[in-house]
Amino acid sequence: MGAQHGTVRIAAVGDLHCPRTSEEELRGLFHRLPEEADILLLCGDLTEFGRVEEARRLGEHLAALRPLPILAVLGNHEFESGQQEEVSRVLTDQGVTILDGTAVEVHGIGFAGVKGFCGGFGERALQPWGESILKHFVRESVDETLKLESALAKLRAPSRVVVTHYAPVAETVRGEPPEIFPFLGSSRLEEPVNRYGASVLFHGHAHHGSLEGRTMGGVPVYNVAFPLLRRHFPDGRAVRILTLPVSSETPNAGREDFHAVQRNA
Repeated sequence: MGAQHGTVRIAAVGDLHCPRTSEEELRGLFHRLPEEADILLLCGDLTEFGRVEEARRLGEHLAALRPLPILAVLGNHEFESGQQEEVSRVLTDQGVTILDGTAVEVHGIGFAGVKGFCGGFGERALQPWGESILKHFVRESVDETLKLESALAKLRAPSRVVVTHYAPVAETVRGEPPEIFPFLGSSRLEEPVNRYGASVLFHGHAHHGSLEGRTMGGVPVYNVAFPLLRRHFPDGRAVRILTLPVSSETPNAGREDFHAVQRNA
């Protein structure tokens, strides 16, 4: 295990949309993954319509990865059928830890996760002004940001990893139609990420976006949507694997020292 040598190997992927991703693809994605990674992060949209039977189908594949720790956030697709709580229970029963404004420490690394929400980026971000429905929309984005801030505030580990579904920066959604940028993420999410000195952030959702970006505070951001990784790495495993040190004493340990690679297993 990498953690025994002062580093932790983090595998991250999102937007599996089970069962849109076939059984064969899932088997290939997870094959021997516990030998290559010390923890797996799932960045939302794990199911296609947020149905319990879809979660059970994915859960069977995830259960086979034990004892590999698995952390996940929900995506917008998990809410489609109003069964998000049942979906969470099914995945939890298979050993998955669902992060929803919560924080955990694994192998000396702190993890904070939240679904996030839309709203747009920078000066073009939607503001809570005008009709009440717009104010409610923006409030959802603010509430998700506050949940992430609360989770990060609880972490004491020097190296901190953030997991979201929606993007915190426009850089990793570039490649998508500009008209839908406001629905792909919110720059509000990057405020606590910068303030609490996160080492790295993983998200999904933007299937046609860009692989990498950075927050204004310099935190590396990785878009790990499965369709995006599969398109960029057609001959390898469509999962991002990053090696993060655990021995630094500074709050933003690993920001410049991590090594992200694409495994071609």
